[in-house]
Amino acid sequence: MNGTRILLCLVLLLGIAGISRAGNDNIWEGETLTHGFLGMNDELIDNGIEISLGVTQIYQQNVRGGISKHRRAGRLSGSYDLELSADLEKLLGIESTVFYMLTEGSYSDGIDGPSVGSFFGVNGDARGNRSMDVTELWFEHALANDKIHLRVGKMDLAGGFEHHGCPVSFDCSSYANDENTQFLNNALINNPTIPFPDHGLGVAVHYTPTGFWYVSAAVADAQANIRETGFRTTFHDENYFFYIFEAGLTPQLDSANGPLQGAYRAGLWYDPQPKANADSTSSYSDDVGFYLTCDQMLAKENNDHQDSQGLGSFFRFGYAESKKNDLTNFWSAGFQYQGLLEGRDDDVLGVGFAQGIFSDQASTTYTDDYEGVLELYYSAQMTPWLNISPSIQYIANPGGDKTVSNTVVLGVRAQMSF
Repeated sequence: MNGTRILLCLVLLLGIAGISRAGNDNIWEGETLTHGFLGMNDELIDNGIEISLGVTQIYQQNVRGGISKHRRAGRLSGSYDLELSADLEKLLGIESTVFYMLTEGSYSDGIDGPSVGSFFGVNGDARGNRSMDVTELWFEHALANDKIHLRVGKMDLAGGFEHHGCPVSFDCSSYANDENTQFLNNALINNPTIPFPDHGLGVAVHYTPTGFWYVSAAVADAQANIRETGFRTTFHDENYFFYIFEAGLTPQLDSANGPLQGAYRAGLWYDPQPKANADSTSSYSDDVGFYLTCDQMLAKENNDHQDSQGLGSFFRFGYAESKKNDLTNFWSAGFQYQGLLEGRDDDVLGVGFAQGIFSDQASTTYTDDYEGVLELYYSAQMTPWLNISPSIQYIANPGGDKTVSNTVVLGVRAQMSF
């Protein structure tokens, strides 16, 4: 934890310096607390380099049911991430190529273990005690007049590409994909039936032949460890690779206030590693599953193309074999409204429900058939660099255990950009 304390102290000093430099008149108006690292970011961007630093703090407490309402362990958690992206055409003259690196640190495992007992996890940002790890490091090259994007390196397969302003491939969503700014429950971040490997070495290809549909495919180290470079597990252990394919449509529907962006996706995945559900005494190779996911903006408040105020919806479904997985069927759905309150154009209200069905072949481990989640959050933009998000979660049948009563979790998240 010493490294964490040192970094947080450095962040605090940068914030104080940024405030001092900005003066009292525009402390609350800058996009970041440090005003672009004391103005350094503006010069870097001109040369093709962009750096950002974010810090997230979360407090959660189980106030009803679950394992315990009184244990304090894990109530406070936090994470920080430093991103660097570089336009290699500006820097080195390498056309249509970008470089990206993400380093992340965190503290606390959250309240699931001591207080809730959820299968999904009520805090998608709780990642344990880590000082700072390089969790992504990849190169991306555009080909065929920007229709093909090839990404190589250490990557997050659920991170996605951008197309028409919406994230696509793999299992992405405009409204339920980011634990730092959207829902906190893991069931409303990604589809838990997809056995995404940890961030590791891989190759991903995204092809957009026309403006409204795409195909993507990726292969990645199935045994990856986010805290390692990836070379050991990729080339020196068993040669297990995770494969995923996705195709989708990204239509823009007409409305009185301009186009309504949507994305409709279907995907298949293959995992060769031997695995089994919790009750099985045998392991089975060659796990296969499929998923569907979509999001659609339903209404816009005005016809400004850059303005995203309005109502959007999302839906997910996933299937995995019951003899190889604990969770065999999953679905989630919900809504998001940006700018619901007058004068609060950047605030976001989100509500989502998710349900996972446990394997009928693991009835000893899971004495109830399912776990369900209902989450409501409101992200209030206090300044362009600070968002405060209170949330409430209701977890039905936590962990599929009949002895654990339904749970209510209250929480609040603060997300700051430096």
